[in-house]
Amino acid sequence: MSYAHPEVLVDTEWVSQNPPNENRKLVEVDYDPVNGYQKGHINGASLIWWKRDINDPVTRDIISKKKFEELMAKNGITENTEVILYGDFNNWFAAFVFWVFKIYGHENLKIMNGGRKKWELENREYTTEEPQFASVAYKAQPPDEGLRAYLFDVSRALGKEDTVMVDVRSPAEFSGEITAPPEYPMEHAQRGGHIPNANNIPWATAVNDADGTFKAVEELRKNYEPKGVTPDKDVICYCRIGERSSHSWFVLKYLLGYPKVRNYDGSWTEWGNMIGNPVEK
Repeated sequence: MSYAHPEVLVDTEWVSQNPPNENRKLVEVDYDPVNGYQKGHINGASLIWWKRDINDPVTRDIISKKKFEELMAKNGITENTEVILYGDFNNWFAAFVFWVFKIYGHENLKIMNGGRKKWELENREYTTEEPQFASVAYKAQPPDEGLRAYLFDVSRALGKEDTVMVDVRSPAEFSGEITAPPEYPMEHAQRGGHIPNANNIPWATAVNDADGTFKAVEELRKNYEPKGVTPDKDVICYCRIGERSSHSWFVLKYLLGYPKVRNYDGSWTEWGNMIGNPVEK
């Protein structure tokens, strides 16, 4: 059985045979471009740096519609451009940028299955040359708030039978044993644990260990449905800062076709730091 929206995925071979052109842009999205993009990237790929380009450091928010339009223009992307995203950390940050693209209404959008991990496992070529683009015009759509959950949405959903929370962090984070992954020791909340009644379904359970590609439909269904994460529910995904949860959001919405899935990008960093928010361990 195929994915609900197979058109949002391309494989590494397809990317190698379909290089970027005037109407198709390849974009690498990295958390750590110094050890990623700058050391080598797929020929013709531009860089979106998750921390610098897609987040507003003043408001701790995604960039505004105006800033998104400027970012697209700088990368030679118009509203009709086919965009293929890939990146480090098993496409965590590529999935986050996919989510932001969808918030601002970009239609023709895909992810390279397996990201940098699969490309490198196949010993495919990289370059250090960075493409140059003539600036273009881009007009984004008003933000689609139906793709995003805020603090008040999560608070209001507590105890509602028609809503299910998916905590995609590691079991050690979910239990409160640790408050951040070891590689991110400075980015954590004051309290450990999870949102009451949340289901712990780590993001990594949706991908194949060997190459980081997404698992087949039947495997994915077995991953979510036995824990009550079913298509009839309003699903809210969260992690620590919203990047791993966007990966699971992508799986549920585009690969399994769930109609009501939102990413809570405030995630545990917001929830665990808020006075008065209930926590379970």
